[in-house]
Formats: sequence, C-alpha cells, structure tokens
Amino acid sequence: MHGDWLIPDWPAPPGVRALCTTRRGGVSTGPFESLNLGDHVGDARAAVQANRHVLRQAIAARPVFLRQIHGGRVATLDRETPDGTAADGCVTPHSGVACSIMVADCLPVLFTSRDGGAVAAAHAGWRGLAGLGGRGVLESTLESFMVLAHIHNDLIAAKVIAWLGPCIGPEQFEVGPEVKAAFQAHDARASDCFRPRAEGKWLADLAGLARLRLRAMGVTSIHGNDGSAPWCTVSNRARFFSHRRDTPALGASGRFAACIWLA
Repeated sequence: MHGDWLIPDWPAPPGVRALCTTRRGGVSTGPFESLNLGDHVGDARAAVQANRHVLRQAIAARPVFLRQIHGGRVATLDRETPDGTAADGCVTPHSGVACSIMVADCLPVLFTSRDGGAVAAAHAGWRGLAGLGGRGVLESTLESFMVLAHIHNDLIAAKVIAWLGPCIGPEQFEVGPEVKAAFQAHDARASDCFRPRAEGKWLADLAGLARLRLRAMGVTSIHGNDGSAPWCTVSNRARFFSHRRDTPALGASGRFAACIWLA
C-alpha cells in the first residue's frame, strides 16, 4: 500500500481490514493527479482502470464502486455485484469483496462489528446524512449491517464500531440556512454543529453531524475524523481531492476512496 494512504486507528477485529486512499499513488494527470478512482468525473478511462487495479492489488480484494446518488439506498455486496450499482451504503458478510465509498468532500463512514461477522460503508454528503424525517444513509446502512451481523438494538453500543474518514472541514463547509434547518428539524442538538457566517450563511461540521447521528442510534465506539484540520479535504490540497475546491478552479476533481473488507 502507498505510504500516504490512511489506515484507520480503531479497535477492529483481526479479520477486518480497512483503508482510505489519498490522491497519491496513481497514474492520472491534471486535476485528477494521481490516484483518481472515479470513472464519472472526466478522467481518461484507461487511467481510472489502472488506478483501480492499483487499489485492488494493494488490498487483495475486489473493491465494488457504487454509483452514489446522495440518497439512502443500501446494497448488499457479493463477489458478483457489478460496479455502478446505485446506492450510497453497502454491506457484506463475504470475504474478498470490499465495501468502497468514493468521496471528494463528502464523508465516508465505515462499520464493523467486534466479532468481524460483517462490514459496511456509507457515503454521507449532507443530503444523504440528513435524509427524510431523521432517517438518512447512516440509519439505513446501520440497520442493514445489524441484520447481517445479527446485532440487536440493545447491543449496538457493545458490538458496533464506526470510523469516519476525511471530508470537508468545519472551517470550509459553508451552507445555507436550509441545511441547518434540515438537521435541526430532527434534532435540536444539531445546532451545535453550525457557526454563523456572513449574509445568512453557516459553517457546518459534517463529521460532527455524523457523530451526533451515530450516537443517537446507540453507537459509542466512533473513531477517525474529529473535525480538526488534518482531516479537511479542502485544506489539504496535496493529499485529498476536493470537489468544492478544485472544480471551480480546474474544471474537475478526482475521487479517493475508503474501503473495508473481510480478509
């Protein structure tokens, strides 16, 4: 694996593997330099295929790349699940296939159980995270994961572990009042994740909002992104792709990926 990639520091069981790529280690050029894994952003097809091969060889498993739609649909993966399956969450009890989430400002969230019976991953942009009526992609993914892992509601705190990857940070994520209202409508505590900005705008803490949702569901073992500067995709230009930073200036942005699989 490339030395710049992130390996989660979390108490996952021995049979569970996870990583998060960065923009380093691939063959793409221009705004996609260098390990762009997205085949929908305008990069050369051959370069994306080569980059995906790099990842597959590194993890010795097949990463399944979803067509992420900023919703709450969850796919159950096996070795035959095709790339391009439309979903924003994925779960699997099978070894050799990696739940993979591509991002470039949105938040990737990985799940495992303490006994390693299943793994899951979710793509949490603000729309998918907010969902409808307080039910978003994290709720849908955790529910599907618990079924596969045979975890009852009263055992979530004891058995579920979550890891939050890099995303746009709370000093960079400017949103309108409708975003704040979407989260507060479900949980008044969400207001603590917003700071006022000029002209009616707000700075939102996406990772903080995800932690709030996870705790509300009973998940207490939450690791990774704490909202500090090293986790911010926008601020760390050399390490992470950022749609918000790069697309206005360069016309496009690549995608990195968080993956979790059973060895």
